[in-house]
Amino acid sequence: MNHLARVVSLSHSHPVPESELPNRLAQETSPYLQQHADNPVDWHPWGEEALDLARSQNKPILLSVGYSACHWCHVMAHESFEDPEVADVMNRLFVSIKVDREERPDLDQIYQLAHQMLAQRAGGWPLTMFLTPDGTPFFGGTYFPKTPRHGLPGFVELMERIAEVFRTRRSEIDQQNQSVLSALAQTVPSGVAHHSEFSPQPLTDATDMLAASFDPRFGGFGGAPKFPHPTDLQLLLRRHAATGDARCRDIVVTTLSRMAEGGIYDQLGGGFCRYSVDAHWNIPHFEKMLYDNGPLLKLYADAWVLTGDPLFRKVAEETAGWVMREMQSPEGGYFSSLDADSEHQEGKFYVWTPAEVRALLSAEEYAVVERHYGLNRPANFEGSHWHFYVAEALEQTAGTLDRPMVQCERLLSSARAKLLAMREKRVRPGRDEKILTSWNALMIEGMARAAAVFERPDWLASARSALDFVRRTLWRADGKSDRLLATYKDGRAHLNAYVDDYAYLLGALLDLLQAEFRAEDLEWAEDLADVLLDQFEDRDSGGFFFTSHDHERLIHRAKPGHDNATPSGNGVAALALQRLGHLTGETRYLAAAERALQLFFPQMRRQAGGYSTMAMALDEHLVPTRTVILRGRDPVVRQWQHRLRARHDPGSIVLGIGDSAGRLPPMLDKKPGDPVNAWVCCGVKCLPPITDLAELEQVLAAPV
Repeated sequence: MNHLARVVSLSHSHPVPESELPNRLAQETSPYLQQHADNPVDWHPWGEEALDLARSQNKPILLSVGYSACHWCHVMAHESFEDPEVADVMNRLFVSIKVDREERPDLDQIYQLAHQMLAQRAGGWPLTMFLTPDGTPFFGGTYFPKTPRHGLPGFVELMERIAEVFRTRRSEIDQQNQSVLSALAQTVPSGVAHHSEFSPQPLTDATDMLAASFDPRFGGFGGAPKFPHPTDLQLLLRRHAATGDARCRDIVVTTLSRMAEGGIYDQLGGGFCRYSVDAHWNIPHFEKMLYDNGPLLKLYADAWVLTGDPLFRKVAEETAGWVMREMQSPEGGYFSSLDADSEHQEGKFYVWTPAEVRALLSAEEYAVVERHYGLNRPANFEGSHWHFYVAEALEQTAGTLDRPMVQCERLLSSARAKLLAMREKRVRPGRDEKILTSWNALMIEGMARAAAVFERPDWLASARSALDFVRRTLWRADGKSDRLLATYKDGRAHLNAYVDDYAYLLGALLDLLQAEFRAEDLEWAEDLADVLLDQFEDRDSGGFFFTSHDHERLIHRAKPGHDNATPSGNGVAALALQRLGHLTGETRYLAAAERALQLFFPQMRRQAGGYSTMAMALDEHLVPTRTVILRGRDPVVRQWQHRLRARHDPGSIVLGIGDSAGRLPPMLDKKPGDPVNAWVCCGVKCLPPITDLAELEQVLAAPV
């Protein structure tokens, strides 16, 4: 598959209008596509119109995949796509298609994987792929500069060479395409384990692999660039709870502490950037993604329950505050992301000079901020600016300045408020205001869990507002073919939802049910599960396809079990279906989850790394979820829930069902107590009702 790459031998925002009329992207919902609507490039969105044009004209397709918060996507746009000369070459030689990877993760998955096969290296964004008219890729790369530099070919030269290869070497391309399609097909798992083969070995292997790659000094895994890996950290929290393995606790606590003190965390406004470019967490790639912050919010809440560390509570409070302040739309849903760039410069919104800071603060405030955030150290961003991170613990600063700790805390708080207020007056990074079902579900889950842990009704209201928006706007229910849509913007919801949309939303509903039980949420969870089984499950081999059975036919239909930046949809589906099955007594859900585990268990057994979400589902299959149903008077039920939330018990579900619960499935329709009956079930076994809270806590403290 590398032969044509050798033949080519070149492998390695706000656009200015260049035409009187915008191109076809002007009518799209994606802000990323809209950013390219005034390019002189004759862009097409992905669809039959563009594919038919390529076939009818026998032209290769130039596929460009990116997203609105992507720094290098903006760079390539400014250099090439806004340039009339480059656009002329594109328009003459190719049918050019622009794709938002966030709206079309199905396409992004396929062509990222194909790039990895063809180029023998990882992809990224922008992704630049060249396809035959049937959509099969034959060459690709990521960012290409307009003119040759840094060992990369110039984009115009590359395009001309690609077009020549397409004209003169079609037989070789066709032969390579068959190899590519065959290789893509082989990525779908096929070996199926018998349930009797299940064992905890993948859980042990995954823990050992994470421990081996752990950075004990700075936290996280591996070196630079360093990503948060929330699914891996959640797995380690569960392993600590299940086994008492101190390594797991130490890895999580160290990593979360170092991240919270680093520049990957917005020290003024809250929330996390996508990753750190260094191993110390100090300098981030400044884009902020909803899909990172939802799981991290949940993780910090869980870590606080385990440790009581006030730093973790502070991060949860500030992150939830940022989400509600900057990322929640007036309609209720959560926006997708914030750009890394403002005024065409990465990080400009976030960085400072000491003179700027000194001008805003009193001398006492500056003395604290200077040491705490490292302004007395060399500039850490592009030679002349400072990006805040905790360079010195506040206790140490207080000692150095010979001031009481409480006074330093007050000075830091007032200084942060002044700096944040001034930062709000700067030109803000662009915000991608499309609302994605899957990413909203991740944030709903994070907000619901944090709301329950910290007893924050305002956070719960935020989560409910987003959920209600998704149900009102992105759920099409007609009683016969209930379906989710994937994306919404400017009054338009469209695109078939993917397995992640259904699985993540199902998981979010289960966390919302534990924060505040509503019978209608449970009913919707069952509706979502039914569509998952009907439209996504492979009943012959097990597992769930990424796209539905009636989705547009593409060159490959993926069935991913591996976690990426977001959790595996198959893993979340297996975990959530098991939990829902135990809550409702619906054995179809349990059977589908088991079939998914049977499909992916051989892969987990061979290589456990990257399967943390699926491993959590395996864990709950081996030791069935413990369900605690509290039935009785509302105020007392809430008191009992509050006490139980103080326990770190990730393998249990606690539902408080009060006086006005509405219609319940038989498994939950337990006899209320006066004031409370607690029903504890594990798998198909339920204990007699417990009427004393201390006794209940003692029962739950015992191993399952």
